[in-house]
Amino acid sequence: MPARLTRLIPRTTRARRRTVQAVMAGAVLALLPSTWMHTAAAGKLRTTADVPARDVAVVFGAGLWNGRPTPYLAHRLDTAAELYRTGKVRVLLVTGDNSRTAYDEPSAMRAYLTARGVPDGRIVSDYAGFDTWDSCVRARKVFGVDRAVLVTQDFHIKRAVALCGRAGVDAYGVGVPEPHDRTWYYGTTRELFAAGKASLDAALRPDPQFLGPAEKGVTEALASPPGRP
Repeated sequence: MPARLTRLIPRTTRARRRTVQAVMAGAVLALLPSTWMHTAAAGKLRTTADVPARDVAVVFGAGLWNGRPTPYLAHRLDTAAELYRTGKVRVLLVTGDNSRTAYDEPSAMRAYLTARGVPDGRIVSDYAGFDTWDSCVRARKVFGVDRAVLVTQDFHIKRAVALCGRAGVDAYGVGVPEPHDRTWYYGTTRELFAAGKASLDAALRPDPQFLGPAEKGVTEALASPPGRP
């Protein structure tokens, strides 16, 4: 073994014990955010068939390709459309990034849903859902949503349910299953790191990047006739 590495190894039994304890403590701390998410989402995950009915479904953005929803976002929207068609929800709140003119997730999500039969009057757009926490807080504080069904991929749904719960939204989550391809593995791995930020957001409860005034879009959509164009 190189001398440099040898010098890094504790020489006494007591020192080795402390090193092992420090490593174990670090591992436990690293897993705490994920443990919190799993605990917060326990009993809140459902399928499209058994999710309790709610007035509103919140659909989180997942990127665009050439101005259209990515496959993962399209699958979320397909699931949301199914929830609407089966009467599980009455209004779809689509939340995503529109931080620049050339990139507009909510409008692309609306166009996709209306092309699949969801009335335009039953879709409400949140143009400042820049991340999961922002979307949850804005759903509650801007759009007045206190109960909802959340729609996102299965690897993201626990974080969404946990954060929305912390933001004051009593939510059930429908996780959209995906083949275990490269994108799925990337998303699953990313969740391990995103859990840390999520736990901080839950603890500190910062304001979203953009909060803005309250909007009546959800209330008006619920009051409108189902088939309004």
